Amino acid sequence: MEELLRLIEKNPMLPLEDLAVMLDRTPEETAAMMDEAFARGYVRGYEALIDWETAGVNRVEAYIELHVTPQKSCGFDEIAGNIAAFPEVDSVLLMSGGYDLLVLIKGRSFQEIALFVAKRLSPLDNVLSTSTSFLLRTYKRGGRLYSGKETDERELTVL
Repeated sequence: MEELLRLIEKNPMLPLEDLAVMLDRTPEETAAMMDEAFARGYVRGYEALIDWETAGVNRVEAYIELHVTPQKSCGFDEIAGNIAAFPEVDSVLLMSGGYDLLVLIKGRSFQEIALFVAKRLSPLDNVLSTSTSFLLRTYKRGGRLYSGKETDERELTVL
């Protein structure tokens, strides 16, 4: 199962027949493994990596570091769940180190994100402080280079 998960994490668009060959299994066995991976919640969905800058679409991302007060009964879970419920929020991650939660926000403008932080995120109970960093350029994401062409590292063996 782990090998299947690694393969689809790297390229979720691989045809079932190709996955089966790579796993040395039949397509039916591979399909059953895929069904099990979804049923058990190992696979939560698929995501396309879009280069919005190249596509000419205005898109702004911000990473917001939050210091919060955890609740006695549920720790960070309740505040993280409240933050995750906002439609503007893409990701909420519990972190170790200098802050508690890392929140990824996506919007159409810097002002839209700044207003979200000021009017909706900062006023939440248990949010002690925020620190916002705006993404300026993506060079590599999800293992894929965004600048320049990716190189094909497969080797060709001629017999």
